[in-house]
Amino acid sequence: MGSNQAAVSFLTNIVRAAFGLGTAVTVVNSSLYTVDGGQRAVLFDRFRGVIDDTAGEGTHFLIPWLQTPYIFDIRTRPHTFSSISGTKDLQMVNLTLRVLSRPDVNRLPAIFKTLGLEYDEKVLPSIGNEVLKAVVAQFNADQLLTERPRVSALVRDTLIRRAKDFNIVLDDVAITHLSYGAEFSKAVEQKQVAQQEAERSKFVVAKAEQERRAAIIRAEGESESAKLISDATAAAGMGLIELRRIEASREISSTLARSNSIMYLPNSGSQMLLGLNPSR
Repeated sequence: MGSNQAAVSFLTNIVRAAFGLGTAVTVVNSSLYTVDGGQRAVLFDRFRGVIDDTAGEGTHFLIPWLQTPYIFDIRTRPHTFSSISGTKDLQMVNLTLRVLSRPDVNRLPAIFKTLGLEYDEKVLPSIGNEVLKAVVAQFNADQLLTERPRVSALVRDTLIRRAKDFNIVLDDVAITHLSYGAEFSKAVEQKQVAQQEAERSKFVVAKAEQERRAAIIRAEGESESAKLISDATAAAGMGLIELRRIEASREISSTLARSNSIMYLPNSGSQMLLGLNPSR
């Protein structure tokens, strides 16, 4: 009987010890929280509200039930959003903007109070569209291409200032895509065709001018040649013409003599040809 009571007492003590140990482990576990690399924690106290100090990487203590940790990712994250904006000359342009953002670590409690954990999703799309529309409205449609570095710089500087008002740091801002509406694209294509036609017309005009100059030079050359022949004829009489006729006749007869298809030379009307070289 006594041994049974001792066993029951022993088991009771074990159960109490196990319960106490489990309770202690539970309390200790609920009193600890871990902040991973690239994160920060903001503590909310039920009596004091959001505590101004943030907790860095590692394991930290808190008062169970009284305090609750909220983990912020402070690493740079990409965000992409599009906007359809109107240009200065009333053309619609579709732009895509990509930003790399992170929270201001020193202002995490203020961010949690005003915006919460999803601060970037609440702020960046709205201010991004606002800045894009404001900047694009300052340029004509064609200037967005010809002055793209200036447009990008203006968008970047303006967006960085606006994000700073919400305690958000932007490491990079870039316009990744730019496209125009169908009407403007058609107008650009028509302009390119017109420019090509204008260039072709210039080429045709230049070619005609060159041909005109060549004809003038050729006519001047022929006129000069005729003048020289006329002067020579006037100076030497008809002897020069006769000499040229004899040389031409000799060349023609020589050519005909070397031709296998010619068997004889008709002498009707060409007595001079046959009498040029009687030895042949």
